[in-house]
Amino acid sequence: MNRRLFLQSATAAALTPSIVRAANAIPSIGFSLYGMKDIPLDTALKTCAEIGYTHVELTLNSGYVTEPSKFNKQARNALAEQLKSLKLSVPCLMISASLTNSDDAHKSALKLIADAAELGRDVSPDAPPVMETVLGGKPATWEEQKAGMLEKLRDWAATAEKVSATITIKAHVGSAVNSPERLLWLLDQVKSPAIQAAYDFSHFEVQGMDMEATMKALLPRTKFIHVKDTQGEAPAGKKPNFQFLLPGQGRTDYIKYFKLLKAHNYTGPVCVEVSGQVFNKPGYDPIAAARSSFAALSKALQAAS
Repeated sequence: MNRRLFLQSATAAALTPSIVRAANAIPSIGFSLYGMKDIPLDTALKTCAEIGYTHVELTLNSGYVTEPSKFNKQARNALAEQLKSLKLSVPCLMISASLTNSDDAHKSALKLIADAAELGRDVSPDAPPVMETVLGGKPATWEEQKAGMLEKLRDWAATAEKVSATITIKAHVGSAVNSPERLLWLLDQVKSPAIQAAYDFSHFEVQGMDMEATMKALLPRTKFIHVKDTQGEAPAGKKPNFQFLLPGQGRTDYIKYFKLLKAHNYTGPVCVEVSGQVFNKPGYDPIAAARSSFAALSKALQAAS
């Protein structure tokens, strides 16, 4: 697909509902392999399928088996076959890129985008996954950094368009882009169908933001959703005191959550992301985490239907 055709098709998709919808469709629940770093890939996939997940997010970060430079063609082909046999999809690739890094790191990020796009097509040729990343910086540096972040984001967009890929950018409580307003500013300024939103309410919940208001703002631009639970607060200008948790272990109202997704006609991926605050704790059990998360979310989804 050449750049002009990609832009035409992607623009059309951006102007219509963000995910293919059907009257009785429901979101699909998946698990990010970000939380299964120390489990062999084939075991992680079998485990997710057995639990009942319909998709997984691959993690392309340094140290993960699917890091593009270390995950060769043979391994990619084997992964594609296993995904097919397990009836698992890969809607998203987690990458680690930043809009506030040095020029050299920015060049590396552009290469990563191209490499990730190639890996995505290798493992899921019929439905290439989007990419997802947070953006770096600190909340207090937004005003001084936003112009430079936008300039780098335009480079990301040009690279993504060239390789027919989509990057979803996510607000993070500890990053310069920590709110729907800042995320939408970047999206509106970059004006590229190759740059869309990833939604993760947990980063808004700890800042005291309203679930419905954040969904209303971002879901029309959202191609991918992360979920995790929370407790505590991160008030503006004060020392944060919060903890990310597994779904069902905190205060997030997932029945309300799924009802709102339905009201906004979102039927795409809803993927559990286990925070480093959880998986770096002694005794963390990734399989138990995947099981309990699925139980909590599937129960809420059924109650919300």
